[in-house]
Amino acid sequence: MTQAKRVGARSISQIAPDILQQINRGELATANLTEWLAVDQVALLEHQLHLLERSDYLPKLLAQIREQKKPSTHSTCRVIGRTLGRLCLQHDDEALLQQLASHPSDMLRCWAAYAQPQTSLQEALRYIYPFARDEHFGVREVAWFALRQQIIDELDEAIPALADWAATDQSEYIRRFASEATRPCGVWCEHITRLKEQPELGLPILTPLRRDSSRYVQNSVGNWLNDASKTQPQFVEALCQTWLQEHDCPETRYITKRALRSLHK
Repeated sequence: MTQAKRVGARSISQIAPDILQQINRGELATANLTEWLAVDQVALLEHQLHLLERSDYLPKLLAQIREQKKPSTHSTCRVIGRTLGRLCLQHDDEALLQQLASHPSDMLRCWAAYAQPQTSLQEALRYIYPFARDEHFGVREVAWFALRQQIIDELDEAIPALADWAATDQSEYIRRFASEATRPCGVWCEHITRLKEQPELGLPILTPLRRDSSRYVQNSVGNWLNDASKTQPQFVEALCQTWLQEHDCPETRYITKRALRSLHK
């Protein structure tokens, strides 16, 4: 019998102490954003590195965590992941990366996503792929955050690579990654100036998704174009009109309505 999906608490204060303890020990995955934001990553790190026999990595990790100017759950996740990546490279510790990437705790998999070595874009995409299609929402979000800067820096190479994911991959999570990772403005991340000024550059990614059957993907495409409408409203208006003429179907109507929501208030 399939186990029922656990419903997370609506506020941090409502998280049951035993649930939070299991999360902070890496024994239980978070069920929603509230729980994800409540994770004591230092406690989790100390407990899991002890179990994984890597306690000697702790001093460097704790020092990096303390050096944060404006710590948050996400920034701490990034610092831990990137520091672990450097330590694994320094110690030739591929085994730890594999343990983190397959761990039942979503936060450890988030660390693993950020632990990718500084490599070519194609290698980085291959590394991030399993995290981008992870069953846990938090890991999927961290996956595109982890690659965002490299995508910005290598946009001309990133667009065709992600366009292939958008057009051919069977996973809605991967198709959504292609759109979400290239949103011109995005959420809590650096904007992509070139796509704000020239959103047509993103068409190889967006066009295959214009009538995608997944609401998860539809929301991302609509949000992508809504971002673009802030700087290039005429482009978005014209594109939505063209898409509706080509495919007047429920999926495209939903995407275009979401894309035009700021312009048609």
